[in-house]
Amino acid sequence: MITRKLCFTLSMLAALAANAPAQSPPITAEKNAELKKELIKDVDGNAKLVQVMIDTIYSYGELGFQEFETSKYLTAILEKNGFKVEQGIAGIPTAWMATWGSGEPVIALGSDLDCIPQASQKPGVAYHDPIIAGAPGHGEGHNSGQAVNIVAALAVKDVMTKNHLSGTIKIWPGVAEELLGSKAYYVRDGYFKGIDAVLFSHVGDNLGASYGGNSTNGLVSIQYNFHGESAHAAAAPWRGRSALDAVELMDVGWNFRREHLRLQQRSHYVISNGGDQPNVVPQNASVWYYFREADYQHIKDLWATGDHMATGAATMTDTKWDSTLIGAAWPGFFNKPIAEEVLANAKVVGLPTWSDDDQKLAKALQKELKVPEKGLATTLDELKTPLEAEKYYGGGSDDIGDISWNVPTIVLRYPSNIPNLPGHNWANGIAMATPIAHKGAVTGAKVQALTLFDLITKPELLQSAKAYFNDVETKDIKYQTFLRPDDKPSIWLNKATMDRYRPEMKKYYYDAAKYPTYLEQLGIKYPTVRTEATPAPVAADAEDDGSGN
Repeated sequence: MITRKLCFTLSMLAALAANAPAQSPPITAEKNAELKKELIKDVDGNAKLVQVMIDTIYSYGELGFQEFETSKYLTAILEKNGFKVEQGIAGIPTAWMATWGSGEPVIALGSDLDCIPQASQKPGVAYHDPIIAGAPGHGEGHNSGQAVNIVAALAVKDVMTKNHLSGTIKIWPGVAEELLGSKAYYVRDGYFKGIDAVLFSHVGDNLGASYGGNSTNGLVSIQYNFHGESAHAAAAPWRGRSALDAVELMDVGWNFRREHLRLQQRSHYVISNGGDQPNVVPQNASVWYYFREADYQHIKDLWATGDHMATGAATMTDTKWDSTLIGAAWPGFFNKPIAEEVLANAKVVGLPTWSDDDQKLAKALQKELKVPEKGLATTLDELKTPLEAEKYYGGGSDDIGDISWNVPTIVLRYPSNIPNLPGHNWANGIAMATPIAHKGAVTGAKVQALTLFDLITKPELLQSAKAYFNDVETKDIKYQTFLRPDDKPSIWLNKATMDRYRPEMKKYYYDAAKYPTYLEQLGIKYPTVRTEATPAPVAADAEDDGSGN
């Protein structure tokens, strides 16, 4: 009887040990250096996977909330490599969270998925030449960031398995980043609770990171919906109450108000619904605003001013109004200790070795855009330090800001694009399925892998990161969501546009089994640059009737 009990106890202990997070002795400096070399070698060994992922996602060209092919493709890769994937998180069909490993620390890697309206562009061609006129395309470079993260994670996963290291790796997508449409919902629904640090990746033209605040604006994205009464615009216009009049009056009022707003603000709008046809007084009309500012309270103040303008416009036109929150973002605040570790690893890895053809494409595009022809970066960026608040005068936004106020976070920028481009433009897609993007992403994956490994194996780094987060970043400022209780992700956005263009775009999806690169599938000679014999590209905008966006 005693023997049976002893055997049962031993078997239970063995089972518990098998399920417990594996532990290993502290890693010596010599062993750490050896494992980091292994990580770099592993990433280099996955350079083909980087290229295929970048080219495939580039060919999908999916707008925000419609990244179905992209998410299906990425989650299949992750599941094949042992990650458990939770689909449809935060009520967003194209959002997911992938998890591998067990125990602490828990490190999450994120990057965006979506593309830009009307930015279709043949890669490797140094002038405007769309694949499909008017179609969306990766004019921001979001097709590359998940390749950086996944290849980095696979390398670290392999080293952790071989060396019995505990820790959990999570990978997630920024859905509809161009709409600032998902990350605040991830936070609200608790997906970053229990995570120790976030390593975000975003395409750039150099390698490195920054820390602190005063580098991006936060915002709220609001659609104001006016409701009036229709009537025959010629026979009985006095019986109508024009919702479009209300929209136009609101816009006029806002444009007069601009003179009296802070320099840090950025505000812009499009009329997303201007009515049906001229002979019918519009009973419904909408205008979509982005209100950007440098901090939470100033953003709330802009939003309140917008509401006052809407109320005034509705009063003048005897209409009613309501609003839809489409997106929101806090200004970013990034972690100093982790950013310093990124820079140290970037110095180990260095910038890619660019070929003559890479530099030729870059300089030809810069010439096309009439900016200095400096080519690709050959000198590594230094660590970017924060501006003082009084010297910050506003700029763009990214909803990674919401996550940065909840978890120690950095943004790794990696050199997959050409310097001095306009942003949100067809030109920003030219390099994004070429050797420039491929080499830059491999370089970024090495830095991401080294930093992820540091966070897993250096408890003192994570302690410093948390101390900075608690004692500097959030000491006096606490996160408050911009989301109202009833707000939901705007998953209906961009569906009509993708329904219109996707059937034609499918003809150009990258077939990696048949073609070594997307350039070869498209029959593009790398690089293709303008010569005296090159005809001016077809004016794609003239062919597009504009109804897609």
